[in-house]
Amino acid sequence: MPRYAALLEQFHIVRGHSCALVQNLSDADATVQSMDDASPAKWHLAHTSWFFETFLLRDHASDYQLFDPTYPYLFNSYYEAEGERHARPERGLLTRPSLQDVLQYRTHVDAAMTEAMDGFPEHLLDFVELGLHHEQQHQELLLTDILHLFSRNPLKPAYSALAPVRSVEPRPMQWVEGNVGIHRIGHEGADFCFDCEGPRHDALLHPHALANRPVTNGEWLAFIEDGGYRDARHWLSDGWAWVQNQAIEAPLYWNHASDLDWAEFGLAGNRTLDPLAPVKHISLYEADAYATWAGARLPTEAEWEVAANDGLTDSGEVWEWTGSAYRPYPGFKPAAGAVGEYNGKFMSGQFVLKGGSTATSPGHIRPSYRNFFYPHQRWQFTGLRLAKDL
Repeated sequence: MPRYAALLEQFHIVRGHSCALVQNLSDADATVQSMDDASPAKWHLAHTSWFFETFLLRDHASDYQLFDPTYPYLFNSYYEAEGERHARPERGLLTRPSLQDVLQYRTHVDAAMTEAMDGFPEHLLDFVELGLHHEQQHQELLLTDILHLFSRNPLKPAYSALAPVRSVEPRPMQWVEGNVGIHRIGHEGADFCFDCEGPRHDALLHPHALANRPVTNGEWLAFIEDGGYRDARHWLSDGWAWVQNQAIEAPLYWNHASDLDWAEFGLAGNRTLDPLAPVKHISLYEADAYATWAGARLPTEAEWEVAANDGLTDSGEVWEWTGSAYRPYPGFKPAAGAVGEYNGKFMSGQFVLKGGSTATSPGHIRPSYRNFFYPHQRWQFTGLRLAKDL
């Protein structure tokens, strides 16, 4: 099958999945923005269409006409090279265009891409592939953002009618000795990766061990009951200030279903806390404090990735915080043009997470993937795995 034909097939699968994610949302559900870090579902749908329209159709498809000349201003995210844009904290004020209008925009872009792709040279097909992985990132963000929105509603509405499956008893916590010495990390091979996943390079690993699984809700309860959120000894200075200023006492979506029992709000609504499930929706500050309380530390991204390449870490339930700053790998160079703004300019003040989560789109998980967030952020499906020095 020609590459463009395979990409076109994948294009329709990915684009269709985005629309499926909003099929049970009302126009109001898809419009409201619950905080500055989140975006409305409607905006995610439109922005991912703007990406294809701007970087492929506008400049490379003959006779293509913009669906609406105001949309580039509304749905550009952070690309300075593409000019002025609507302020991120005010995306929830966009009551127009409607959800239906945005879905029509997607249909317009999809039809134009279907017609144009068989004439794209290889470098434009690379852009198509980037756009698909970009959309998969926004699919996860759409879910985490709608979860945060619904959590602010006193009715605690459920996004999904499917009740979560209760977790099976996790494996006993065990320590797995990690590799030492110089090892190669970063993406390898011809498959897709984001630019920040390379270049592949040497990393020095000191004697260490990793836990064989992430920390569970039940284990986190022990931290709470031992006064973990009230003891400054466990916390980084910025983290302790954050806990006090924000009155943090538990992971983001934990709440009291009764005077005694904890519940957790999720995409299926408010449910009794599952003590066997991995803890999630925690900040780097919380993850680091727990690790200190447990007499351990967070793994480095090199430790985690080398272990994953050797099949020693499972992934896919929660994004796992590492203690590594999100910085460029040796020899990293941003791509030329606006697309070079995709990752490189965010390599400041954030930390790397590895793995993937139950909200991550299919086919979007690999050992070299570098997710990244600021240390106080926790509305994503973020958890932790312990590490220790040997």
